[in-house]
Amino acid sequence: MSIQIKNKINQIRKKIREHDYSYYVLSQPRVSDKEYDDLMLELKLLEDKYPQLRTDDSPTQRLSLGISPGFETVRHRAGMFSLDNTYSIDELLSWDERVRKGLGVDCNYEYVVELKIDGVSANLTYLKGKLVLGSTRGDGRMGEDVTPNIKTIRAIPLALPNVSIPGLIEIRGEVYMDKADFSLLNQERLDSGESLFANPRNATSGSLKLLDSGIVAKRHLNFFAHSLGASQNLPVKTQWEFLGLLKDWGVRVDTHSTLCRNIDEVIDYCRKWQEKRDELSYEIDGVVVKLNNLLQQKKLGFTAKSPRWAVAYKFAARQATTEVLAIKVHVGRTGVITPTAELKPVECSGVIISNATLHNFDEIERLGIRVGDRVLIERAGDVIPKVVKVVEQKGKKPYNIPVKCPACGEKIVKEKEEDVAYRCINSDCPAQLERALLHFSSRDALDIEGMGEAVINQLVSLKLLKSLADVYKLKPDDLLKLELFKEKKANNLLSSIEKSKQQPLERLVFALGIRHVGQKAAYTLAGEFSDMQKLMRAKLEDLDRIPEIGEVMARSIVDYFNLNQTKRLIQDLLDAGVNMRKQAVNFRINKLSGKTVVFTGELVGFSRAEAEELVRQSKGAASSSVSSKTDILVAGGNTGTKFNKARQLGVKIISEDEFKEMLK
Repeated sequence: MSIQIKNKINQIRKKIREHDYSYYVLSQPRVSDKEYDDLMLELKLLEDKYPQLRTDDSPTQRLSLGISPGFETVRHRAGMFSLDNTYSIDELLSWDERVRKGLGVDCNYEYVVELKIDGVSANLTYLKGKLVLGSTRGDGRMGEDVTPNIKTIRAIPLALPNVSIPGLIEIRGEVYMDKADFSLLNQERLDSGESLFANPRNATSGSLKLLDSGIVAKRHLNFFAHSLGASQNLPVKTQWEFLGLLKDWGVRVDTHSTLCRNIDEVIDYCRKWQEKRDELSYEIDGVVVKLNNLLQQKKLGFTAKSPRWAVAYKFAARQATTEVLAIKVHVGRTGVITPTAELKPVECSGVIISNATLHNFDEIERLGIRVGDRVLIERAGDVIPKVVKVVEQKGKKPYNIPVKCPACGEKIVKEKEEDVAYRCINSDCPAQLERALLHFSSRDALDIEGMGEAVINQLVSLKLLKSLADVYKLKPDDLLKLELFKEKKANNLLSSIEKSKQQPLERLVFALGIRHVGQKAAYTLAGEFSDMQKLMRAKLEDLDRIPEIGEVMARSIVDYFNLNQTKRLIQDLLDAGVNMRKQAVNFRINKLSGKTVVFTGELVGFSRAEAEELVRQSKGAASSSVSSKTDILVAGGNTGTKFNKARQLGVKIISEDEFKEMLK
């Protein structure tokens, strides 16, 4: 192999990196897409011919790396703290006052302000200038290793230039999707019959978690760097210098960031971009304000969950006005009738809204809403659409609460005068049956894999399922009548149904869908009564003696088991061979024994119910809320308020992998 081949490969790589920098960082492409693709193909062919010259940081390594077996959890070298939010100018001024007092009233300071990109936080780790790890924020301490997917993002350099690069540096930023790319993606999904993403952030998050990096590459994700994580000997003293250094390294930084001498300039910037946000090619939901001086940042430090030296100024909730085309009602699993406003489609916060919840009929009366009215809608937290008020009463007829169930035609009632909800009490109502079957088959209930919404809808429509117990009467010929079902798929579903018969009693109690009885109450009931027949005979006074069972739940349980259709259902399940007894537990002593454990976020290896059962089998207690009595919080991905409360109380926080180790 000649030295000329090696030099040629290096020259092509250099050209491609220069073109990437011009296109993705400077937004000034210097060659056509065809010329760029020809260069990439030439490099790939050379590397295929001389594989010993292929390197991890070669531009070809952005191409599909195949199907990943899953994502490992990795620990961040420096915590990825979340920002505190401010929602008004007064709150922003109050934060500035706290900064001033923290630094000393006579101290000079300035701010760097950056647009708050509505995307997904990512942490890029470079060792000796090479990208070795790309991870999600996760819970702030632990994130998911999504390096193959991060490498598909052409705005992220696989290697930094060999000039003044620290041996280690973590560069943090936001992975996002441009509005135009989001629209194209949703159109493609619409054409192929797939469900649509709600917004660009949702699409970005879903894309980063795909196991096939080839598909991720086609999503055209983008990236802006904005923060520093762990580093070694970084030659900068301010955030502004750091952003400039990133630009010199070819790392993409939002050009709208600016240096402000005081809080008044910060406020002007916030007001400006709240008005101009729609002019951008990407979504933003606010502005991030940071102290510029890194030593001053260090002096102010952190609270339990957020830096004191930075804050987010969140823009006001996005609102829009539109027309109410209809008010429709939907029947839930327990028969509750929920009204929904069908709207003339309108864009709100980058999303097309065509429906908004009205919660209940009291809310309709409070709003005075009629079909034909113009209403103000709002995406609460930029997510959930709701009707705020009527802005123009154009409807002629006041809304009347329906007297019949839209699914079965039977009468709907308010069971108690003080109740808000109306419900259909027909146990044979098909809408209730479909939702009950979905719950019955769900992962935390009897876990019947393959019994999804589409399958259940067809089985109910064909009258093959008229009760929960009919699931165990299904035959191969029944399933072969369904769309997309062939022999193998039918056998797999029947195998899963057969397997579900052996689920523990607590799963069956939860699967029945008794009002007010959740997973923990089902576990308690199974433990107290040990078999279904004993539970069916339980009286109010028996249930009242159980601390975890309140008066309302106790009444609901007794009423449920007194129904004739319930007695028929239990007998049918028993005849089908469904387990009705509490199985003996083989307790094991380990590091969880005697501990009170709470789970938060998304677990990978277990369902929440499975994880809690493992705690109980270890002679520990599984709780749903964090308190001073909590010993351990197990944090999965996308944690919520439990994580913050645990940190404030000093509760030990562990990852899912650490939980698995403690089980041994």
